[in-house]
Formats: sequence, C-alpha cells, structure tokens
Amino acid sequence: MLSWLHVISPLMASSLLGHPLGDGSNSSQVQVQVQLQLQPQPQPQPKPQHTENGQTRGRNIFLAGAGKADITGPVVELNMMGYADSSQIGTGLRQRLYSRAFIVGETHNPSARVVYLVLDTHSGDTAVRNGIIEGLHALGSPYTELYGSQNIAVTGTHSHSGPGGWHNYLLPQITSFGFDKQSYQAIVTGAVLSIKRAHDSIEPARLGFGSTKLQDASINRSLFSYLANPEEERAQYNKTGKGTDHKFTSGTQDDGSVETDLKLLRFSRVSDNKTMGVLTWFPTHGTSMLANNTLISGDNKGVAAALLEKKLRQDAPDSITESFVAGFSQAHVGDVSPNILGAWCEDGSGSRCSPVNSTCSDGRAGSCHARGPRFRVADNGASSCYEIGRRQYAAARKLTMAPLDDEAPDVLRPITGGGTVRAFHAFHDMSNFEFISPDEPERVKRTCPAALGYSFAAGTSDGPGGLDFTQNDHSGANKSAAWKVISSLIKIPGAEQVACQAPKPLLLDVGEVVRPYLWTPNIVDIQVLRIGNLMVVVSPGEASTMAGRRWMRAVEKEARHALESTPDITNVEVVLGGPANTYTHYISTPEEYALQRYEGASTLYGPHTLAAYINRTLEYLPLLFDTVRTPLAAAAEIGPLPPDTRNASLHFVAGVVFDSHPFFTAFGDVISDVAPSSVYYAGDTVQATFVGANPRNNLRLEGTFAAVESMISPGVWKTVRDDSDWDLVYNWKRTSSIRGTSKVTLQWHLPDDVERGCYRLRYFGDAKSLSGGITSFSGTSSEFYVM
Repeated sequence: MLSWLHVISPLMASSLLGHPLGDGSNSSQVQVQVQLQLQPQPQPQPKPQHTENGQTRGRNIFLAGAGKADITGPVVELNMMGYADSSQIGTGLRQRLYSRAFIVGETHNPSARVVYLVLDTHSGDTAVRNGIIEGLHALGSPYTELYGSQNIAVTGTHSHSGPGGWHNYLLPQITSFGFDKQSYQAIVTGAVLSIKRAHDSIEPARLGFGSTKLQDASINRSLFSYLANPEEERAQYNKTGKGTDHKFTSGTQDDGSVETDLKLLRFSRVSDNKTMGVLTWFPTHGTSMLANNTLISGDNKGVAAALLEKKLRQDAPDSITESFVAGFSQAHVGDVSPNILGAWCEDGSGSRCSPVNSTCSDGRAGSCHARGPRFRVADNGASSCYEIGRRQYAAARKLTMAPLDDEAPDVLRPITGGGTVRAFHAFHDMSNFEFISPDEPERVKRTCPAALGYSFAAGTSDGPGGLDFTQNDHSGANKSAAWKVISSLIKIPGAEQVACQAPKPLLLDVGEVVRPYLWTPNIVDIQVLRIGNLMVVVSPGEASTMAGRRWMRAVEKEARHALESTPDITNVEVVLGGPANTYTHYISTPEEYALQRYEGASTLYGPHTLAAYINRTLEYLPLLFDTVRTPLAAAAEIGPLPPDTRNASLHFVAGVVFDSHPFFTAFGDVISDVAPSSVYYAGDTVQATFVGANPRNNLRLEGTFAAVESMISPGVWKTVRDDSDWDLVYNWKRTSSIRGTSKVTLQWHLPDDVERGCYRLRYFGDAKSLSGGITSFSGTSSEFYVM
C-alpha cells in the first residue's frame, strides 16, 4: 500500500555520486556487484524409488533447492518504503531483511526449472529484477543457461518497514528523494546470493501442498467495497451460513470477506525425507508496524519466517535440513489488513470510522487508524506485528510437520503431474489494450494509461493520508489546497483519458507523465509458474480478495481443462503471489472500482484492469502445457520491454561525509552502561549506549551491528542474539551533523524463555575518516546477569 505523498520534493539535482555498497553515496553508473565464488555443481540425479514388485516410481520427483541471504539496506537516513511519508526516515534496525529463494526443476530435463523469490521488501521491481538477472548471468555457466526472465519471479512480502529508494519509476522515488544505489544494490546482491545458495542445495525432492485455516490474522479493511461484489459470488466463500455484518466490522470470522486459507508448499529431499524449505501464501498487509515506526524490519511476515526457521531448528532438528528456509509470500492482499480490531477514530470519541469513506467526526481521514491485536502497547506496532507473525508461524508449522497423504484430512497432498515444470513471462503494454472477455463477448473492453484517483491520496486506515482527501470520492470536489502544488508537476488528463478511467476522478495522470522519466509502469509483467499440478499466478499488483479469486478461478478452469487427460493429475491447485516483478499498485474488481475507495482509486489502468490481466494470463497459459522442452532461460522475451531508469534516476540523499567522536572518547566507548553486575528477569529491557558511527559506512550484510553474548566459561563468550533477532534492537542517533558525531543504543527485550546466565551487549560499527577510509571497531557493555 502507498498512502499519499505527504510532500512532493523539487527535483533539482542531476548528478549521481559515490559508491553503491560502502558509504551510502551513489555511483554514476549502476553496476551489478556480485562477488560470489562459483563452483561448478554436477546436476543431481534422483535415486530410483522402488515399489515392492521392484518397479520404479519416480514420476512425481522434482529437483528442488532453497537458499537465504541478507538484503538489509541502509537502516538510517533513508526514507522507508510503503507509507509514502517523507518524514519516516530510518533510525535503526529491529530485524534484518532477507531474500529467500526456492528453485524447482525437472529431474529428466534440468534446464526446465523455476525460481520463486520472496524478498522482505515492499514489492518486486523492474530495476531489481533486471539487476538480479544480470547478476546471475555474471556468474557464468550454468546460471546463464538455467535462469532468466522467463523463469524468475521476484516477489515482495509487502513490508512497509524497509528502506526505500530502489524502485524503477519516479512516483515511489519521490518520498525517498530519488534512487539510492546502496539500497538497491543490497537487495540485488543478496537476492543473487540466495539463488546461488538454492542452486547449490538442489537435490531430488518430493513436494507436498496443503492449506489450513487462519482466521485471526487478517480483516477486510475495505468491506464497503467488498460488499459491492455480487451476493451470489460472495456466498461461495461465506462459511458462516449468514450474511456479512451489515455494520461493516467483520473480517476475522470465515464470512468470505478475506481469504482465511494459509497455503503451503513443502520441499522434502528424497535422500532422507528431511524438509529443505517451505513456501507459504497468505494475504495480510505488511502494515502491522505503524507509519511512525522508524526501525527496519520485515513486518509480520518477517517475524513468521524467522520464527519457523528458528523454532524448527530448536524443536525438530531431525526433521529439517541445516539450511532450512521458510518463505512467507504475500497473496491477494489488496484489501486485507493485519490490524484485526478494525478502524477507529483516534480523536477521543471512541467511535469507529465511517465504513463508507473511513473518516471521523471532522469529515477527515487523518484520525482514522486501524488497530492491531496489541494496539494498547505503545511500541509503534511492534507487539501487534509480532503477534500477527506468530499466528502465521503457528499455522505454517502445523502444515510443515504434517504427513504427506493423498486422502487423509489436514495433511499435505503430493504435488503430481509427472514432475513437470514450466513457466512463462511476458511484458504487456496496458496503456491502450483492447480485448474481449468471455463474460461480455459482445463488448470490446479497453485499458488506459496509468492514473490514480483522488481517494488514492486519502490512504487507508492502515496509513491515512496527510491531506484533506477521503475515500469513496467520485468527484474530487473537495480538493486539498496542496492540489495546486501537485497539479503544477503533472499532466492534466485529456478527455479520452478521463472517459477511459471513469468513474475515477483523476488526481495523478501518472501514465502519461514522462518527465524526468515515467512515474509509474504502463508495461506490466504477466507471469505464471507451473510445478506439476500447482499453478502460481505472479501478480505485479495488489489484487483485492475478490479480484484474486476471479483471477485464480479463471486459471484453474483453463488448467483443469488442459490437464484433464494428464496421468496422476486429479486436481489443479492455484495460488497467487505478489506484488511481484514490477509494482503496479492495485487490482480491484469493476464493482469495487466503481466505489472509488483507496483500492479502486489505486487500480491504475481503469475499470477493466482485472479483466485485462486475466485475458493476458489465459492467452499465454497454454505455454505451460507445451511438451516441447525449450530451455526456459533461453526463451525469447515476449512483448515490449519496460524502460530501465537505473542510470537515469535522480538522487538527493547525501552520502556519509565523515564520522568523529567526542574529545577524550573513542568509537565504541560506552556512554551509558548497564548497571554493573545487575540482575534482570524475563520481560525486562537491558540497554547500553555507545559512541557510534554511521551504519551506512558498512551495511554488514551477512553480519551484524549488535549482539548479545553469553559467558559459557570464564573469559569465553558465545553469541546468542544478533540484529536478526526481533528482541534485540539497534538504534542510531546523530548528535552533531557538523562534528559528525552519533551514538548507538542497543536494547535487549528479554523473552519469556531466556536462559539464566551472565551476558553482555556488543556493538559493531565502522567509522569513516575525512580522507574516506573506513575503519571497523566494536564496543562492549559491562556484564549483567539474567535470573
């Protein structure tokens, strides 16, 4: 979700300076920097599986691998991506961000394989995807032959708590003050490394797929729009036996207003049946952390992934591989919020927000805020975030440990289809696409150049806009005074565009603005992956609950027809993952679009956007059933290429000039220590502050800025926490811009299961001198005791 831009900055600079991964400044040319040692790997061959009569049964064996790598970009002095609030500048780190890569291939044709990436980012992106493909090809053979545009899907978990500055198009760059190459490069480098690790781990594997109900981790934040969909259609998904609450406050019960099935794909290697990884799909926005949060994290899906990886290593080490990877992918999330207590007016009235336009008694949206399950804890949403993540983890864990069975309930079903893997990827220009859809064969439908309506600027109850816009605005009559500023920067839409986008009143005609470069994409990615009888629809936008269902239903119908005579396939499974590959905002149904709440106003290509996506998907879907085994990486690109703005993008975030420390101190010295020989208990917070330096000097990818060490014998210490752990928080604060001084505060929130012992806090930093040299240092707190 993007709520409206609280400020539109003048685009004044024209030069790009500096070094991409070192000190936070920018180089004049983007170069994919992947420094990985490539060791040629022999293609693994599946071990024959024998029945009692000695016949081989290996039809449903796949090649599979999973890998994970750090993509944490600048954690300070850079705008965070998601809420589009230019004042939300990073000040530290709550949890490292990761790329989790999953590779599936055919055993009999190793060049037929797909890569599904789950990034702890807001979304996929054209620039990032291009960089990943370039980085893989820079590794040489066999990556060049195996991986390319056709078979790589780049999805984001839709966290609103990561650093920004890495998008290809101008609109999301505005609040991040341009394109930040350090932020971009961290994502690309880590994503490539995760794919390499997945590639190196490939083994013959069995795949299992299943779902479980998760009814307390999401709510429909735009129920007024959802109820505009046909009643008979909604009834197909309503399991309560009664209508949806007329007060528009439901969502956590199984009334169909949100998708309550968490779906999971498990990868178990044939050699020892250990689980290599799991990939889940469940829709709930990455907005548990609120817009006033300034600590980098993967939001609730980052919590879920970390918990599953950590807890299974602790509790079930014999069931998983040492490098077990858990990916929590986003799904049709457009109208789905993790703030399950609903939207309330934070104006002292104690009232719910208007369900029609999400306003309060003053007629504005600014006081309307959604509440998470732990909203009373004043921690910028951290407690609610952890709880929503924990609930996803618990559901996924149940499926991860379930048996593999064809018929029994509450288990995983084998992925069938003879081990077939296929994929297609196409670019399609949505700016003026005419087509006929099966539901209205007598009518020619058309999409439009991208545009955003007035209700886009209102934001949502997860993150209301800062101006006087409201949702469900059909006229734009109540323009904010800031409109004069906005209108001076954009193109006034013509009559044809206004008619095409109707009934959306146009605030930003972004698809027709090309200065200094395109603001949003007109060329979109159309992609579907096939893994046996599982179809993965890869969506570039945030599909609403019902839009996603219609899209998946259309794919399931066509796939079922195409595969009806295929041995082993008795059912077809379909999931939708995204936002992926490039960010195209929202995809709503025509009924939701007509109401022009936030999701409809943010549906870029007009009222027929969803129908166009379905049309293009079904057009290329037969490629997934083709028996011709063309290497996927070598397949020709389909459609017009989107612009690549990496070397043309504007940038206004200054690099690190230098660091210094106060007189009579050194970097890493303790400013405020834990109380010497103090005793702490579960639930307490241990804190120490150090003389610091700017963390943009070294992102410490695959490393840490902070650690908790436990004494295992006199003078011998063991790291038990680092900055990837949710309960260890790294805060950075500039104390003097002129002198280049700063301080770092580490906080360890002792968990309930903390072990008794002697501990200390460690800080790791890197200081930049006036000459440009960077020197590493560390700081150590006094010892303290936990009882």
